[in-house]
Amino acid sequence: MARQQRSNNSAFSQGSDHPIIRVALYARVSTLNNQDPEMQLAELREYAGRRGWQIVEEFTDQGVSGCKESRPALNRLMSDACRRRFDAVLVWKIDRFGRSLKHLVNALAELAALGVAFVSLRDNLDLSTPSGRLMFQIIGAMAEFERALIQERVRAGLRNARAKGRSLGRPRVIVDASRIACLRREGRSWAQIKDETGVSKGTAQRAFAAQSGSPLSVEELKRQDKAN
Repeated sequence: MARQQRSNNSAFSQGSDHPIIRVALYARVSTLNNQDPEMQLAELREYAGRRGWQIVEEFTDQGVSGCKESRPALNRLMSDACRRRFDAVLVWKIDRFGRSLKHLVNALAELAALGVAFVSLRDNLDLSTPSGRLMFQIIGAMAEFERALIQERVRAGLRNARAKGRSLGRPRVIVDASRIACLRREGRSWAQIKDETGVSKGTAQRAFAAQSGSPLSVEELKRQDKAN
């Protein structure tokens, strides 16, 4: 985690000293009801025009929640960034771009490593400037702090569970080896035994081998079952 944080920091400390000429616009609305990305795009076009930037493409995710792991337009934008189709990404607001603090930090670090700047209009955030890069360091530190808090809460929960005598992990499966051996003697196949006992085929085979004292491996038991 510390290595990832240092990597993000070093990626953005390099910054983007190239002039911004070509930009990609990104807009997102969460639902299709009474929400139109055109409001965001209109302001972004006006801002790009004032800055003298050429708009290469407009990427829009409409009716897509920010919590979604995959957003088609955002995925295409990141793919085009790898091909350096534009010099900067321009968004209306930062929460339109990042689905979480962790995703935001990683995405901005990836853009920075590619030499692509990031500008958020409403947040007055321009990561091509020294003050913008300072803000990124703060955002990265907040993400690191958030991860540490989550880890500590998980550890505290585990300690509390152990203190109360709760067993952690998956519940232990109780296997009736005698019943499995009995079913096997009746000529049942391993698939039938699996269905009747509710345990996996491998577990049933191991229990049978242990019950009968058989040195046969699971693979040999399978071959016998096929032969029968």
